[in-house]
Amino acid sequence: MENLRLRFESKTKDVKLRKRKSQLYTRDDDSSLNDGVLRARVLVFAVVFRLINCSLVQTSFVPDEYWQSLEVSHHMVFNYGYLTWEWKQGIRGFTYPLFFALFYKILHFLDYDSVYLLIWLPRVIQALLAAYVDVKVFSLFRTLENQDVANWTFFCHMCSWFTWFCCTRTLTNSTETALTSLALFHFPLPGSKTHNSVKYLALVALAVIVRPTALIVWFPLLIYHFWQEENKLRLITHNYIPIGLLAVTISTLIDCVFYGKWTLVQFNFLKFNIFHGVADFYGSHPWHWYLTQGFVVVIGPHLPFFLHGCSLAFRRYKILLAAIIWTIVVYSLLPHKEFRFIYPVLPFCMVFCGTSVSRLGAWRRAAAAFLLAANLAPALYTGLVHQRGSLDVMAHLQKLCNVSGDSTHDVPSVLFLTPCHSTPFYSHIHCPLRMRFLECPPDLGQDGYFDEAEDFYNAPLLWLRTSFSHAASLPSHLVFFDVLEKDISEFLKWNNYQSREEIFHTHFPEGRVGGSIFIYERIAPGRT
Repeated sequence: MENLRLRFESKTKDVKLRKRKSQLYTRDDDSSLNDGVLRARVLVFAVVFRLINCSLVQTSFVPDEYWQSLEVSHHMVFNYGYLTWEWKQGIRGFTYPLFFALFYKILHFLDYDSVYLLIWLPRVIQALLAAYVDVKVFSLFRTLENQDVANWTFFCHMCSWFTWFCCTRTLTNSTETALTSLALFHFPLPGSKTHNSVKYLALVALAVIVRPTALIVWFPLLIYHFWQEENKLRLITHNYIPIGLLAVTISTLIDCVFYGKWTLVQFNFLKFNIFHGVADFYGSHPWHWYLTQGFVVVIGPHLPFFLHGCSLAFRRYKILLAAIIWTIVVYSLLPHKEFRFIYPVLPFCMVFCGTSVSRLGAWRRAAAAFLLAANLAPALYTGLVHQRGSLDVMAHLQKLCNVSGDSTHDVPSVLFLTPCHSTPFYSHIHCPLRMRFLECPPDLGQDGYFDEAEDFYNAPLLWLRTSFSHAASLPSHLVFFDVLEKDISEFLKWNNYQSREEIFHTHFPEGRVGGSIFIYERIAPGRT
């Protein structure tokens, strides 16, 4: 009997143990299933959100989003267009525009290369990349923080007005920021479960190829990784050196193919911008500009939450804070400053903002409402209203592609009398329409240098009379800002130019950039 009792108790314990194991496995499966469902929902939300984001950004920001990407891609595929002085001097890499050129080539091969798709497909691709970054940001901080902090970090990231304004643009800064965020997902942050040295270093290398200044952001992070790594020699010989050399080799080969000669873009970039001070040609600001204006504008309404979060999460994320401070300090030492230069550190700031909001207790909903409302206004205004004329004018000019004639007067031609690079060019026209703009390359010490745009603005009427002394050489259309109309009114009248379009550009005209853009058409004798 005793043996039977012991055997019965043993079987009972086995049944209970199997039941407990089954419950644990079920919980793990449920947890994995829930994580999978959550990631899928976040992905769908991010994709839909960024596609809406893309459609609601219809303004221009800086010339580089066209002239250093789409214009180059268009020239690579369709063999006509204009390459700025940077491409003639070899300080820009072809790797980034090559990415869009591949899609242009596919559209051309399928005979779907409409101007609409050439404009919007790259933007949609940037939007999908931004959505992928959103998911990775959420996943990263779910592994580093509790659910509450992770959710608020993601919320702060998604409602940033500057991210909305920039992330879907074809700017090297946008892709640099995206690659930096993806690299951070694999970076060995304290408590990270997604660390992968090869993946993060490959993404950093790609970011540096796209924009060499990405190394500024990553310098303190690379030093931190080196300091924390136990096998430092292996990190250098098996990761840093091989990945760096491979990236430089691939980018150099791509550039050599398209430049037609051996060109080391990274060296040329440093030589012209740092040693020769060419960047100063495009304007300079006082050393404190990022502290008093630049960073304040970029982070926007998140600023008080960022400062509060720094006091709460300083110890945990001191390396991210160090990277933010380092980047701002380095860029502050350079004379030429722009908001977009410090965009790559904006995602770093969001964990501090998320930590702040999560600690506000009953005030969290009020904080969320404030962030939404305060970011929505600048996001929609800068995306839909401010500086939209630069794109709208190209839509009007694109209609000239369908106009042809037998005489010289009937063949359309366009002269842009605007500050150079104020609008896109052939990437937004997509036909070999005769177009010309006022050139303004920097002085690189060559003989006979002159700034055509500066020469024009010094004496607009004299420049026009000198440049077009014969009626046959006159362009059929002139494009200029409203502030110039009075200065050249006599030229317009004597050469029978009439206003065809007035296109809104901005509520904040400044200097040579007016509030509206005019399109004037020359009416040939006998026509109205």
